[in-house]
Amino acid sequence: MLKSRKSRPEPANPNRTYSSVEVSTLASVSLRQLQWWDERKVVSPRHEGHRRIYFPAEVIEITVIAELRRKGFSLQKIRRVLRFLQKEMGKRLGDLTQAGSDLHLVTDGKAIYLEDRHERIIDLLKNAHQPMFLVCVSDQARRLDEVTRKPVRVENGLARRFRAG
Repeated sequence: MLKSRKSRPEPANPNRTYSSVEVSTLASVSLRQLQWWDERKVVSPRHEGHRRIYFPAEVIEITVIAELRRKGFSLQKIRRVLRFLQKEMGKRLGDLTQAGSDLHLVTDGKAIYLEDRHERIIDLLKNAHQPMFLVCVSDQARRLDEVTRKPVRVENGLARRFRAG
């Protein structure tokens, strides 16, 4: 698994709100799907009369949930991920995008992993308390390049042979 560190875009204005129509378009889901997720408390926006008002963190959650659903993950599995993030990490999906966040979701299409530290990944769907640890091969290669190489010593007997020859 190769992963490059990209600079993150500036976080969205936290005071900006989005309508159901905007969120539906951004996440490529139907308005009925948004309503259903609200009714099931998957993502609960603020209500102003009959209108749903979404904050950026909620929009991010919806877009990630929609993408995971398109990848074939059940809503039950996605809820487990959301619960783990909230209970164990004190975070929401939207928090993963904030500047300085070292949390990343990674999937192979069957499992959903959370990279919570630079060298640790947690399988959120199996045993969240048994992390996997990463060894970065490129970091090891960089360490090798950083070592200043000492000149090779030629043995005394060998040096005499070359001078005599």
